[in-house]
Formats: sequence, C-alpha cells, structure tokens
Amino acid sequence: MLNRRELALVGITIIWGLTFLLVRNAVSVSGPLFFVGFRFAVATLILLLISFKSIPKITKTELIAGSLIGGTLFIGYVLQTYGLQYISASKSGFITAFYVPAVPLVQWLMMRKAPPFFAWIGICFAFIGLILLAGPDNISPGFGKGELATFIGALVMAWEIVLISFFAGKISVRRVCIVQVAVTSVLSFAFIPIVDEPVPQFSGLLIFSAVLLGAISALVQFVMNWAQKTVSPTRATIIYSGEPIWAGIFGRLAGERLPVIAVLGGVLVVIGVVVSGLKSAKRDT
Repeated sequence: MLNRRELALVGITIIWGLTFLLVRNAVSVSGPLFFVGFRFAVATLILLLISFKSIPKITKTELIAGSLIGGTLFIGYVLQTYGLQYISASKSGFITAFYVPAVPLVQWLMMRKAPPFFAWIGICFAFIGLILLAGPDNISPGFGKGELATFIGALVMAWEIVLISFFAGKISVRRVCIVQVAVTSVLSFAFIPIVDEPVPQFSGLLIFSAVLLGAISALVQFVMNWAQKTVSPTRATIIYSGEPIWAGIFGRLAGERLPVIAVLGGVLVVIGVVVSGLKSAKRDT
C-alpha cells in the first residue's frame, strides 16, 4: 500500500507525463536555454511568493544543496528540451527512461548503499515495460544529436533524484526548492550568449507554455523534496517510471494511437512498482 508521500509522487508523475507534449510544442517557438530559463524563472517567482518569509533563514548547507540540485536540473532539462527539437516526444520518453536503472547505480556510487534484491527486480520489470511502452512509436536505428542529448540528460536526472534524497533530512524543503529553481533559471539565461542562442519573439504559445510549465516545475520540485524525505531513491524512481504511461495516455487523448504492446508495457511497469515494494512490506510486518 502506498503512503501519502508516495501517492504525492504518483500525482506529480501524472502531471509530469503531460509535460512532454507541452515542451514539444514550446520548442517550436523558442530555443531550449531561453525556454528553460523562462520556465524556471516563473517557478522561482511562484515559490518566492509562497515562501518569501523563510528566505532570511537559509543556511550554507541549503545553498549548497540547492545549487547542486539546480545544476543537475539545468543540465537535465536543457538537454531534454534540446533533444525534443529533433526527436518525437515518444522517443524522448523512451530515452529519458534510462534514468530508471541509472538511479540505483548512482546511489551505490554516491552513498555506498546497494538497493535490495526486490528493488532490482522491480526496476528490471519497469524498464522492460518502459521499452515496450515508448518503443513502438518512432524508434529508429539512428542515434543522432537529439537522442544523445536526451540520453545524457537522463543520466544527469538520476543524479538529481539521488541528491534530493541525500540532502532531504538536512534542509528546509521550501528554501532549497527556491534555490534550485533559481539556479536553473540563472544558468539557463547565462548560457544563452555563450552558445549564441537567438532570443525568441514572445507569443501566446511561449508565454502560456512557460507559465504553465513553470507552475508545474514549482509543484514538482517542492513535492519531490518533501516526499523524498522518507521515500528511498530506488522506490521513488520506480514510481517515477510511470511517467511514460501517463505520457502515452495524454498522447492518446491528443490523437496519438497507443499500440497493444504499449499497453503490455504499462502492465509491466505496474508489476515493477508492486515487486519493488515487497521488501518494504516484509520488513514492516
């Protein structure tokens, strides 16, 4: 049975699934750095309005934590957004899924904490399910710059999840969320002149997408930091692996066809979630 923090992660995973389509549309009118910077500037403003009084209490540890997590957010989101200029949302979801098996490896390297047996089995089920879910659409033998950027971004996202869990018990969720989204925005805007990315013309689509995704980013980062105070990185990753299921559902509502093999993939992901919880259930009894 999922507890309330795990249910919260399931909720943001559903919202997360919608973002692939939103970003795919947004990059048609904006470069990746500007859009990520704009998106996270909105997220920063929202979090500041909510938690402004807590800023003077920020600690050195929280600044370090927020900056490190923000750095991974910047790299991961920019690379994923860049990749969506060249590949479909479906292929992006498939490649991004590599962070599922990457998280326990990063956790092992960083914390010297090997995931339990059932977590590994659950990850295997979930990852096979992700391949079946996202693989049927637009998978080609080529591995170009869009695929490579998305793959590297996925590996960086694995570090983000582990860093959140590493600092979870030592920081204020509100203050670290503000720092990490602010760092992501600042780094994105700072790199625009370095890579000579053109500043886009403002349009209704750009503003709507940035504001909506900014609000989603604020919500997602806050819930991730709050929930992962007690939810392990491996358990959280299995829950996050449901993201392509929701991406497929939203894609179907938008007119995309969900193949039967993709439905089978979704079933395997659910099995992965159940199997990953067997060790915890046994320990709690």
